[in-house]
Amino acid sequence: MGQIAVIGAGIAGLATAVALQRRGHIVTVIEERTDTASGAGISIWPNALAALDQIGLGNEVRAAGGQVTAGALRRRDGAWLRHTSAQVLVTALGEPLVVVRRSALTGILADALAPGTVQCGLAVTELADTAVGVRIQLSDSTTRDVAAVIGADGTHSVVARHLNGTLPDRYAGYTSWRGVATFAMDAHLAGETLGAGVEVGHVPLGPDRTYWFATERAPEGRTMPEGELAYLRTKFARWANPIPAILAATDPDDVLHHDLYDRAPARCWARGPVVLVGDAAHPMRPHLGQGGCQGLEDAAILASLVDDAGVADQPDDLATSFARFEAFRRPRVTRLVRESELIGKVMNMRPAFLSAAAAGATVLVPEALLTRHLTRVGARSAFRLPTHRDAQRV
Repeated sequence: MGQIAVIGAGIAGLATAVALQRRGHIVTVIEERTDTASGAGISIWPNALAALDQIGLGNEVRAAGGQVTAGALRRRDGAWLRHTSAQVLVTALGEPLVVVRRSALTGILADALAPGTVQCGLAVTELADTAVGVRIQLSDSTTRDVAAVIGADGTHSVVARHLNGTLPDRYAGYTSWRGVATFAMDAHLAGETLGAGVEVGHVPLGPDRTYWFATERAPEGRTMPEGELAYLRTKFARWANPIPAILAATDPDDVLHHDLYDRAPARCWARGPVVLVGDAAHPMRPHLGQGGCQGLEDAAILASLVDDAGVADQPDDLATSFARFEAFRRPRVTRLVRESELIGKVMNMRPAFLSAAAAGATVLVPEALLTRHLTRVGARSAFRLPTHRDAQRV
């Protein structure tokens, strides 16, 4: 059985490696960073929990985080725009969302791999197709010959550029903060609070922790001399609780600040024994909470297609499986990428009062229509493995 190299040890890369390894494939994960612990929190929607169940790690992830059973949308003064009840939300989605620290999620995934699978401190500098697979050039001047390569190396993917050429980034026009507070949040307030050109999200991360994020239109590269958390505490001081309380209970060391960038989705996800998963294939703005979730879907589905093809060490079989993966996944993911981009543009319209007006208009959307939409995006039923008929379309 030929070796499969996964490039990147983020959520999509680790999950793909676990899914393949548990099906008996020989997998190596190559990661440029030496410290892969990153991020604050992440919401795992039921579609991604279903994918994790398929991989065999769903219950471990559920046990590691807090549950979200309600969906609140409020104005900055605390007035309700929408408040979906726990019964409606959980029934529609199939189970509660789970919020975990990113480091906890990647830890669960990494611990599920055989010792020595992940090799850190090595960057991939070049790929070349060979008669029997792919040759990888590494930053230590060595090369490796493998049967296949799975690019899970994020937005700046070397593997995506190998398949597509230049894929430039563009600043989305707004910046974001993420953090974890030592704060027990009232579960029925889980959701988002909106202002003109600004949004704040807040969800429980277990019984005594809260994961929060904020976005604001800002010049690219802006930093605050007084510190990012101090700036946020001042900016949101008069907003409705729990936001000031959450920020007051946050350690500055637990705050991440990043400008948000768009990158065009890769035109080509798969060619021969090379395929892309996660952000390398389909980077997504954060407004649907589906970036990492779609990477988990990718992992479970790709492993299923590789297994169904009866792949041993035949590059042609791997190439067929990878092409089928792209054909099956692209329609669903493309819709989510476009919707997330549209939400971001609406939330950050200029002048800012237009974004506030657009947010307020969400109350006009019937509850049943919104619930059906959330079901299509993030319910357990939204995740499905390809059928034999799907697999034969390529």
